[in-house]
Amino acid sequence: MRVALAGTYQPQATALVRAATELGTGYWTLTLLQADDGRQVWVNRGYLPSGTSLANARAATPTGPVQVVGLVRVSEPGGSLLQANEPAQERWYSRDLAAIARTRHVAAYAPVFVDAQQEQSKPPAGTKQPVPGLTVIYFPDNHLVYALTWFTLCALSLFGIFLAWRRAGRSLA
Repeated sequence: MRVALAGTYQPQATALVRAATELGTGYWTLTLLQADDGRQVWVNRGYLPSGTSLANARAATPTGPVQVVGLVRVSEPGGSLLQANEPAQERWYSRDLAAIARTRHVAAYAPVFVDAQQEQSKPPAGTKQPVPGLTVIYFPDNHLVYALTWFTLCALSLFGIFLAWRRAGRSLA
């Protein structure tokens, strides 16, 4: 769902979450937004390249009013398939809102985050800003390929069983 938010970022709550995008590997910049209506919402401001420090990401966070348009996403608890989040070392492999909020001492926040597509703000001069709008919404339809693969495997298995049965018949004769 597409939403629009207005409020002020809380730079001290920023977290860098490992990301692989069309721009390369780097980080998603997840920052808490204090909305004008009082709610707190995590916003994925976009991509920053590998080597970006948390201090630089926080320094690049606009301090004045911002307007964000983006897509609502659900939390990604636990880490990635091969790597668990390590909050004590500031190593985040998934956008796990509960874990990030605990380490940032944030008590009340929306149970979803917003992947920013557009951000209107006055960024601090001389800072590298995250690249928004990299959310992938394409879901490939590979059903035909899967069906052909499984039918081929089935046919090969039946052929193998037939050959084994035929050899067993010869050895008994």
